[in-house]
Amino acid sequence: MTTAPLWTSAAMTQAMRAAPRGALPEAITGISIDSRTLAPGEAYFAIKGEVHDGHDFVEAALGRGAALAVVAKDHAKKFAPDARLLIVDDVLAGLVDLARAARVRFGGKVIAVTGSVGKTSTKEALRTVLSAQGETHVSAASFNNHWGVPLSLARCPQAAQFAVFEIGMNHPGEITPLVALVRPHVAIITTVEPVHLEFFPNVEAIADAKAEIFTGVEPGGAAVLNRDNPQFARLKAAAKKAGVKRVVTFGADAKADARLLDVALHPACSAVRARVLGHDVAYKIGMPGRHMAMNSLAVLAAAELAGADLALSAPARSQLAPAAGRGVRRALALGGGTATLIDESYNANPASMAAALTVLGQAEVGPRGRRIAVLGDMLELGAASPDLHAGLAGPIAANGIDAVFCCGPLMRHLWDTLPSAKKGGYAVNAAELEPQVTAAIGAGDAVMVKGSAGSRMKTIVTALEKRFPGKAALDDAVV
Repeated sequence: MTTAPLWTSAAMTQAMRAAPRGALPEAITGISIDSRTLAPGEAYFAIKGEVHDGHDFVEAALGRGAALAVVAKDHAKKFAPDARLLIVDDVLAGLVDLARAARVRFGGKVIAVTGSVGKTSTKEALRTVLSAQGETHVSAASFNNHWGVPLSLARCPQAAQFAVFEIGMNHPGEITPLVALVRPHVAIITTVEPVHLEFFPNVEAIADAKAEIFTGVEPGGAAVLNRDNPQFARLKAAAKKAGVKRVVTFGADAKADARLLDVALHPACSAVRARVLGHDVAYKIGMPGRHMAMNSLAVLAAAELAGADLALSAPARSQLAPAAGRGVRRALALGGGTATLIDESYNANPASMAAALTVLGQAEVGPRGRRIAVLGDMLELGAASPDLHAGLAGPIAANGIDAVFCCGPLMRHLWDTLPSAKKGGYAVNAAELEPQVTAAIGAGDAVMVKGSAGSRMKTIVTALEKRFPGKAALDDAVV
């Protein structure tokens, strides 16, 4: 692992063309934009957000041991003459400059990931696979926007061998400046689905926005695309137009370069056989679902393109665990037994909702157990939203879901479509639905909670974990 400091104050000053103030330490151990979680020795960037201005917390950050604070010129007079500061015209622009310098000095291989569904899980899978073969830097959480990407890049250690960055968007033109910073050797688009339709006229426009990732691919780099996706031909053409000469495909299609041959779906994992870039591999994924098996092909293809050893990459997939709010399981302790909670509360769109319902349909239940879906609104779907919500009745029926609880005005369209036998309860918001759900759960049930972040379904997850304290559910599937 890296032992050298992340930055020196001199290097930061030069990269951001900053004016130094105070007695600055030589070594900077990290980059932070949150004074509450800052560790001693890190540089604090006083970013102005939608709610708070980071300049209001500079003194707190320095008091907590920040090596220095990066502040805007028009705020500098607020602080003591000897305060440890780097003064710039604009703090976010300074962070972008530091990110650009981090990319210039980085000598390893860079992978960028975007897509309508599966960005974070694919990024985390790459973390697992690549970390087994060399020091790997990966963007934290879902830091994939105009501040998250430069923050993640500025945190990249110079000596790492691999770096993986998630890039997101919900409007056209957002990916282009971010991928220009990242300049990946490998760019993955997991899939293109009808999400953010509030801001796009159709799915083709979403594909075009995702294809912006190709504009930043390094000369000689590669694109990794889902051959099974209806937008594949459009994406491939966009990659070629952007000058990406190598397009590697994954999927079940017989022509895929990373082809799924067989998958055995277990309640808590999946066993995969595939042919990846000419090599036959068999491995276990530490998460359930065919969608996870499909994305694992993209992970292995990208890892090999980045120079990793496929023979080591495939076995490492078994160590993968879901990120918070993306399929984490807990055993809830109830009178007379336990229930399984599947936390999918981080976000939702039609494609991820259908995948989560499929996973719930495969979940094990007790002798009297039921498969229960607790669903909140899927946001940013525009005029198609009523039909897309009502359309969830199909995967609910197909996967044998026994009871459905809904909350939010958009989920009312699903609720009104459901047969009465499957109606568990409805409320206008998550807080009001929570007591209905907690009262309904019994021993042997499997309960999946999902909705867009704005629908606040985490409220229900937290309530269940508090009322029925348990432990992480174990994967007892056969390897």
